[in-house]
Amino acid sequence: MSKYPSIWPTAMAHLKTEKPDHPVLYFAPSVLQQTVRDFTTGFPGLVTYAVKANDARAVIENMIAAGVTAFDVASPAEIRKLRAISPNLTLHYNNPVRSPGEIREAMAAGVTSYSLDDPNELAKLVEVVPPEGVEVAVRLHLPIAGGIYDFGEKFGANPDEAVELLQAVAKSGYIPAMTFHPGTQCADPAVWPVYIDACANVAKRAGVRIERLNVGGGFAAHRGESPDLQAVFAAIKTSVARDFGADAPTLVCEPGRALVTEAFILATQVKAVRDTGSVFLNDGIYGSFGEALTSLGVVERISTCGHDGQPLKGALGPRVVYGPTCDSLDRLPGEIVLPDDLAVGDYVVFEGMGAYSTATITRFNGYGATRIITVQSGEL
Repeated sequence: MSKYPSIWPTAMAHLKTEKPDHPVLYFAPSVLQQTVRDFTTGFPGLVTYAVKANDARAVIENMIAAGVTAFDVASPAEIRKLRAISPNLTLHYNNPVRSPGEIREAMAAGVTSYSLDDPNELAKLVEVVPPEGVEVAVRLHLPIAGGIYDFGEKFGANPDEAVELLQAVAKSGYIPAMTFHPGTQCADPAVWPVYIDACANVAKRAGVRIERLNVGGGFAAHRGESPDLQAVFAAIKTSVARDFGADAPTLVCEPGRALVTEAFILATQVKAVRDTGSVFLNDGIYGSFGEALTSLGVVERISTCGHDGQPLKGALGPRVVYGPTCDSLDRLPGEIVLPDDLAVGDYVVFEGMGAYSTATITRFNGYGATRIITVQSGEL
């Protein structure tokens, strides 16, 4: 039996006691559940969770405990994982591209909500899925800048295409709906009303009443500046009332990043400090920082401490930071501001690491086996 607790009070309490020499993700269920409650009380509709952001069983179970009953899945593997946790969860299969085999597996698992952005994808559904009680959402894309990056090149029909698709969905007997994605890490409340207005216009042109409007994911998480999610929720509510009136569709959203980011803190240890100032950590782009290679970069909330847990107080300056593998590509983008008294064995701690940190780990060179420790508080 371990002499240490299974649940620690804080991340720092664990760091000071165990002094781990491997990366550790500290998971705070209380933070996750509070974030869920913030969404479910603020968003004017159904809140679902995009499983792709972090599919850990503990995350899913805490989502359920906080009141989430529906989940956005993108593959049969995610469907199987959710069904193993509970057979009663509602699953929305909103990856717009699916093989016939994937559709058959989804149907067998009781999935009754799909999205698409192309007539060929509708043809696949028609061939496999009977229309009774099945919702099909047409995914719209507009040429507007919303998040840090968007999915428009890969997914989404333009308004003219969406009109024809929506008519085809209704003619096929499915429950017609619409969806869009404003772009990853979108913090501008003005973006959602543009999309909502466009969806209302598409439905009007198509002569189809949409039963539900999915306003996507894309909700920003705290990566250095805390987003005003309540302003986004208010903009969505106002826009739907204005554009659809009394016959408004019900609403659903599918945040991933915004729900799970705050619940995790990552602690890495310094493996080496070169005379040039470059720093080597025991985690990198093949581990918890896979997403850093995108335009999102590295989270900005970074702190340091010695192996005794005491904060470092050296003068701050930019450093090149490398990961632990033997690959020269294993470098965090740009430079990271770190103290000049940073030494081997010290810790560099990154807050807000719940999204895509575990989901994109490759285990290249045998690294990436990040340990997860449960903590009572999200405070360091």
